[in-house]
Parts: sequence; C-alpha cells; structure tokens
Amino acid sequence: MKTENISIERKALVQFLDEELKTAMIQDYCPNGLQVEGTSHISTIVSGVTASQALIDRAVELNADALLVHHGYFWRGENAAITGLKRNRIKKLLTHDINLLVYHLPLDLHPVIGNNAQLGKILGLTPSGRFGNQELGWLGMLENPDIETAGQFADHVGKMLGRKPLLVGDPFLQLGTIGWCSGAAQDLIADAVSAGATIYLSGEISEQTVHEARENGIVYLACGHHATERYGIQALGNLLAEKFGVRHTFIDIDNPA
Repeated sequence: MKTENISIERKALVQFLDEELKTAMIQDYCPNGLQVEGTSHISTIVSGVTASQALIDRAVELNADALLVHHGYFWRGENAAITGLKRNRIKKLLTHDINLLVYHLPLDLHPVIGNNAQLGKILGLTPSGRFGNQELGWLGMLENPDIETAGQFADHVGKMLGRKPLLVGDPFLQLGTIGWCSGAAQDLIADAVSAGATIYLSGEISEQTVHEARENGIVYLACGHHATERYGIQALGNLLAEKFGVRHTFIDIDNPA
C-alpha cells in the first residue's frame, strides 16, 4: 500500500527557519525567509547555493514544493523591476507553485549549520573565536601535524573543496591562527589581521586584497565563492528532512567563481 508523503505547512516551516536562523536579529542586504510564495504544504525540498534558472529547472523536474537557497533575489540597490532573467525565474516558480526560501547572512552566521561552521568542519579547523562585522569571520587552528606551511594548507583546501585556491603571500609561511569567512568576504582581511590570523581564506578576491595581504604579511587564499558556500545550505536542508520528515535533495549547479 502506497503511503502519502510527509508534509509540513509552509507557515510552520518558515517560522521554524526564521527562529532557528534568528533572521530578525541580523542586518542583511536582502529579505530573508519566504521570497516567493508557492503551495501551502511542503513535502519535497530542493536546496542549492543560488536560485538560478538551472536550479529552478531541476526543482521542477523533482516536483519540489520548495527551493531552499543561500542567494535569492531582491538585493539592496538592484533594479526592482521584475523583467528579463528575474521575470523568467519567478514566472517558473509561480507556474509550478514552488516556494522560494532564502537565507543569506543568517545562514553564514549560524554556529552549527552555517556556511562558516560547516566550512571549518570540512577543512578540519578547530574554532577558537569570531571577528568582523556581526562576527561573520571565524578563527581557528588546523590540528594536522602533516600540514605545516601555508602552501601545504592551500593544497589541503583544494583537495577538500575540489577547487585549487589562489594563494597570495608566502607559501612557506608556517601555519598559525587561520581566519575564514565564506563567499565575498575578502574585505574582512584587515579584521582577520587584527584578530591575529596569519592566514585568511574567503571565496573571492579584489585588486586591493593582494596589496593588503602582502603589506600585512598575511597569506590570503581565494577559494571560490560557490565552493565555500555549498555546505551550509546542505546542512540546513538535511536538518529539515531530519526534523520534519520531508524529502530533501541538494543540487550542486557548478560555478567556477
């Protein structure tokens, strides 16, 4: 006898996510939570890093009721008109009654399932502190006697993330305190230096990041925005599956940036 899929009311799911991720307490550049309203009951969730057309198409193929992402829409300062790519994406979500759930900085900040918590776990870093605006940045140590230099650590990061990072600085620098913050957090490099980091890694790199790293005597690793932010959204989707019994599938739409 075929059993029905377990589902949860959209309102209850959003309430749980908002409370778990403390969205009301965090200043951000976009609205967190429900960005596009779909069906009232959710039994199948597809997660991914960015609500791109490719990810939406996969969610439709999997008959998803909700798309859970880190990067959604309606960013501060962008054109508010729903035209072009945004119109096509939102139209498909609405046509297929798919909810779009978005958690940006609240997901970065979560102490257990957040992007930085999960990135540290993947890399084998033992957290020792936080730094920067809203304490987005993390500090820690690598407890691995086989890895002694920044260059060896960069090789380790590349192996764990499946992407070779760009190293700026001295590859023979001895490991010390490591700072990290996923995504486009290269501007936290000065805060990382002030916090005592000798190596700092994030996703992206800017022209001035190179000079800051060199002049501060710190090693900077640019590891890829997408590559550093694949893990929090997976952990969040898995948490929902475990807690509510809904189906969850993470889809990795490859992005070299």
